[in-house]
Amino acid sequence: MAKQRKSPAKPARRRDKKGGPGSGRRKPCPFCKDKIEHVDYKDVTSLRRFVSERGKIRSRRITGACRRHQSAIARAVKRARELALLPYAAEPASESVGGRRGRDRDRERD
Repeated sequence: MAKQRKSPAKPARRRDKKGGPGSGRRKPCPFCKDKIEHVDYKDVTSLRRFVSERGKIRSRRITGACRRHQSAIARAVKRARELALLPYAAEPASESVGGRRGRDRDRERD
């Protein structure tokens, strides 16, 4: 005869977690939701939603796009960049703010 386990009165700690990172449902794909088959590289306003302020293509985790549409978005963004509809990188904020902190290669050494 096998021993039966008693179920604990409280749920285990791991199962207790509500909210927090990694929980909940995935966002629905905006293209699947609106039944859009083709991602148009000329539609710059909709493509800007999938590009960060610095000009990088946002990931699926952030955009909520499905695998098929995310690859189509990346292709469309790259085509729009090639035709100068979207920038490759953001404009620098100012000369003083940045990684070089006043050190300039072109400046003469004293």
